[in-house]
Amino acid sequence: MTRRSLGYAALFAAIVVFLYPIWWMAVQAFRPGAAILNDPLGVGPFTLRNFTAVFDQYPIGTAMANTALVVVIKGAITLIFCPLAGYGFAKYDFRFKEALFGFVLLTLMLPVLTLVIPLLLEMKQLGWINTYQALILPGAIDAFSVYYMRQTMSQVPDEMLDAAAIDGAGTLRTFWSVVVPVIRPGLAALAVLTFFNIYNDLVWPIVAVNDPEHQTISVLLKGIATNVSGATNSSGFDLWGQLMAVCTIATVPTLIIFLLVQKHFIKGLLAGSSK
Repeated sequence: MTRRSLGYAALFAAIVVFLYPIWWMAVQAFRPGAAILNDPLGVGPFTLRNFTAVFDQYPIGTAMANTALVVVIKGAITLIFCPLAGYGFAKYDFRFKEALFGFVLLTLMLPVLTLVIPLLLEMKQLGWINTYQALILPGAIDAFSVYYMRQTMSQVPDEMLDAAAIDGAGTLRTFWSVVVPVIRPGLAALAVLTFFNIYNDLVWPIVAVNDPEHQTISVLLKGIATNVSGATNSSGFDLWGQLMAVCTIATVPTLIIFLLVQKHFIKGLLAGSSK
């Protein structure tokens, strides 16, 4: 009983540690900037001025719409082609298979910044700077997703594929009708990881686009944070409240997505841990 109580106490402490910054951010979003600086841990007074100010001064709607567009299209590309690639690596034998898969794993070791300049030059040659293509296509099929799907596909019994082949199912029919239902938890986990990866991406969007018409919410947040750090007068007080308001708005979709699919996400991460 004592061990269980200690376990619950440690779990509660962990919950407080992880959730307190989110709670603090949401509370400060409703406080005047001067109140935040004078009493950072305070709770009142409350005002909606921060939210009205950010919607008046910044293209929040455009940034959220751009982010949603990139997440949906880029995420769809990832969730369609990466499982197909993982299926090929896991269940089919072909020439240079191991060497090709090793090359895929090798790309995981490359720092992201080493790819920025080559990709930027490629986008310039294609005329895609400041376009949605530049935000969506680079990195849509990434090595981690292919590797993760390959490991997930490896756990699908070969007997199921043989039975589908005996019934006359082709390769794609077997994949969509037999394999996909089995790996659904793994796909859900990949979907969540892909969503957060695209949603929180800053390095590539800030390089690929430099106009407000195509900027994502992460780029907008970076711009506001830069304004806050560079403010030297009393107007900087208001910027703190506005920054907390934009951060709160940007956090809401991530919380909703995680709460909706957390069961499948956890099941997907634990898939294969027990037989």
